[in-house]
Amino acid sequence: MRKQINKRKFGRPASQRKALMRTLSAELFLRGKIKTTEAKAKELRSVAEKYITKAKQGTLASRRNLLRFLPASAVKKLISEIAPGSKERHGGYTRIFKLGQRDRDGAKMAIIELVKSQAPSTK
Repeated sequence: MRKQINKRKFGRPASQRKALMRTLSAELFLRGKIKTTEAKAKELRSVAEKYITKAKQGTLASRRNLLRFLPASAVKKLISEIAPGSKERHGGYTRIFKLGQRDRDGAKMAIIELVKSQAPSTK
């Protein structure tokens, strides 16, 4: 029984899991969307949303904190483009589309993308 264990292990040591999530989140921020397995996309969602929430603070301390985990190019794009577009949003910065199974090994595939901010409607 799993009993409230809420992280996926992907058959890797902890250091490799952290590195995997960091590289996937950097690519997500740089490209806007990526295609990966469904399990990795679901795990990436929580990591990426924490980074976006940190970037929304816009302070020097938050920038330095993000630079510990992400490359400088990803942090720059995250703070200058992604975070300002998500100011009015309280979570839910990513969207996952399920694609079906991969031909080679039958792994469930998905696309994870950043949700574009929309201008508030005037009624």
